[in-house]
Amino acid sequence: MRLATRAARRGAWDTGRGWLRPDVVAMDVRMPLMDGIEAIRAVLRTVPDPPKIVVVTTFENDAYVYGALRAGADGFLLKRARPAEIVHALRVVAAGDSLLFPSAVRELAAAHAQEPGSAEARETLRPAALTDREGQVLRLMARGLSNAEIATHLTVGTETVKSHVSAVLSKLGARDRTQAVIAAYESGFLSPG
Repeated sequence: MRLATRAARRGAWDTGRGWLRPDVVAMDVRMPLMDGIEAIRAVLRTVPDPPKIVVVTTFENDAYVYGALRAGADGFLLKRARPAEIVHALRVVAAGDSLLFPSAVRELAAAHAQEPGSAEARETLRPAALTDREGQVLRLMARGLSNAEIATHLTVGTETVKSHVSAVLSKLGARDRTQAVIAAYESGFLSPG
């Protein structure tokens, strides 16, 4: 584990055949030596310009998945996914989009909304003071819409949507769309039901 930690600090991993600097890491959250959630935090904390992280799991409503998304994972993928779905998911995340399954995120948020610490999350959106348009964009992000789909829905340009998404992320202090959506559910801004 020390070798992996030192390598992660340099932003590269030794594969036994050479060093890699991955764009996307597919990580299981249930690992024997280090909890996947802590591994995600370590990568994001120690690696300069960290890779995107996709959680690989067997269950859509797994508590570990929720913790991984809160820790900064960019999305999750089910282990039973077909090879073409896996490739597509990794490409989506590599391109900078989050890989969310809106119904699964709603279920996760509903199951975890009353956990200790959620009162703090409920306060997250109050000081953020999202504009009405930013609130609309956040709701559409939670439905899993891409920037282009949001632009079509709101009848605005894609660049305008990108500006709103950036403002939402900045105001919420969220690393990415996934964390913004989770904050919206945890705060009560969005209802899982």
